[in-house]
Order: sequence, then structure tokens, then C-alpha cells
Amino acid sequence: VLPLRGKILNVASASMDKIQANQELNDLIEALGCGIGDNFMPDDLRYERVIIMTDADVDGAHIASLLMTFFFKEMPQLIENGNLYLALPPLYRITQGARTVYARDDAHKDELLEKEFTGKGKIDISRFKGLGEMPPKQLKETTMDPETRTLLRVTVPLRHSDEEIIEAKATSKMVDSLMGKKPELRFNFIQEHAQFVDQIDI
Repeated sequence: VLPLRGKILNVASASMDKIQANQELNDLIEALGCGIGDNFMPDDLRYERVIIMTDADVDGAHIASLLMTFFFKEMPQLIENGNLYLALPPLYRITQGARTVYARDDAHKDELLEKEFTGKGKIDISRFKGLGEMPPKQLKETTMDPETRTLLRVTVPLRHSDEEIIEAKATSKMVDSLMGKKPELRFNFIQEHAQFVDQIDI
């Protein structure tokens, strides 16, 4: 496990000098052992799976986005080879009697309450503030144990066909729009795609 100190550098809007001077990224590059950019060597990767594990909240999603941007920009082959994953820790714990289940977000919580907790008895709902708040047993059960955790593989188009090449270019353009130097591109994307854009504080 390699702990990172908060939000890392956004490589989509940073110069190579800043990337090379960033301690968190240097620690990550050294830990993986496979280099970056033109010096990336997939056979030197020290781990079969690189798993991004962050809190199940907005800040955690932002950190995960910054890390995925780093891998997309500097180690794209790591994603193409299927080595990059997101851990999906729960946001809620729902308990009724001796039964405990976990919900990954508000929608999942509401679904569980409607479909699986229809009987009598007090229902206790706890919201996790972060991974650091979880007792070790629950952290292992929900996020660390390969038998019970939930992982999501990060994928990108592989450029094997004309259609995939077009999709890959569109993916790259979207990453640049959402994570790059031009805030107006992010604003336009939010205006076009957000369900509740009038409630967003931009």
C-alpha cells in the first residue's frame, strides 16, 4: 500500500518539469518500477494490479480522477493492458438486527432499503466519512479482501480498429477538456451533461 498525501498534481495542465519535481508522483513512479512516457516498460511493472483506493465522496472521486489522468497521460499502456483498477468502498453501512450490508452511494442505499429491508425492526444507517474511519475488520471486508471487495477495471479503447481509433481520440479529447488548462471546456461540458446544472456551484 502506497499512501499519497491528498490530491496529486494534475498532469494534464502541468509542465514536465513540474511532474518530475512532484514528490508524490516520483514516489508512485518508483514504486511501480516501470517508468513513464517513452521510457515506460510494461514488463518491469512490479504489480499485476494497480488499485486506486480513495474515500467514497467528492474529494475521493477528484483524487481518483487525478490519478487516472496521470496513468492515462504517462502510462497509457498500463491501462490498455488491464492493470489499473478502482476500489469501490461503500459509503453507507446498513444494519438491522444481526444483518449488515453496505451501500456504495445514495441510490444504492435507497435501493437496498426498499428491496431488502422491508421487515420489522430498527434499521441503523451509518455514513462513513472516509476509509480512515472504518474499523480494520470492515476495511478488510469491504475494500481489501480479494474475496469480498469490489473492483472496477479502468479501460480505454485499444486502437485495434478504425472505430476504436476514433473512440480513443474522443477519449483523449474528453480528458483534455475535463482535466486540461481551459476551464471554459469543463464549464461547457457541465452545462451540456449535468442533470442538475442549476444547483452546481461553479
